[in-house]
Amino acid sequence: MKNILVIKSSILADKSKSNQLVDHFKSQISANIIEHNLGENPLPYYDINAVLDIRGKSQDDTQYNALTLSNNLINEVNQCDLIVFAVPMYNLGIPAQLKTYLDYLTRIGVTFRYTENGHEGLIKGKKAIVVLTHGGVYRDTPTDLAKMYMHAVLNFIGIFDIEFVYAEGLGYGVEISDKALEAAKVELDRIAQTF
Repeated sequence: MKNILVIKSSILADKSKSNQLVDHFKSQISANIIEHNLGENPLPYYDINAVLDIRGKSQDDTQYNALTLSNNLINEVNQCDLIVFAVPMYNLGIPAQLKTYLDYLTRIGVTFRYTENGHEGLIKGKKAIVVLTHGGVYRDTPTDLAKMYMHAVLNFIGIFDIEFVYAEGLGYGVEISDKALEAAKVELDRIAQTF
């Protein structure tokens, strides 16, 4: 049985359209699933204390162990076959709690390294699905920043097999929203059949 890592990032809990779409995908597959709902259980903010702890230079015995947290999150990625991200767009970007998760995941010498030819991602053989939900319509425009960032950061750590599933125009009324969500479910069903 394959292993799937699900990362939800919406602050809207069960009202989140991105979470609902990812739950639909989960219902279509048989797999071992590890799930993080960062909207309900956000990680500690990635700040200078986290950076110092990860680099082994922490000067505060009372702080959380960012190195252990980062190692655990990276181990989950290394053990999965597929990562599914639920990504609503907030103010043209990804949710802050998802950015924090990705900061813990992006570690020099562990998930990427620098070479004389530039950087090299060290996570190999993984597939990602990124479910993007937008109140407006941004796909393939200069404001499709959530996709651009997710594509860039996943490539940076070595994940190149990425499928993006959009549900857009969710703020344009019930009829348009329902059509967009249904189209996204059809696309997720197609992906589930190939997994």
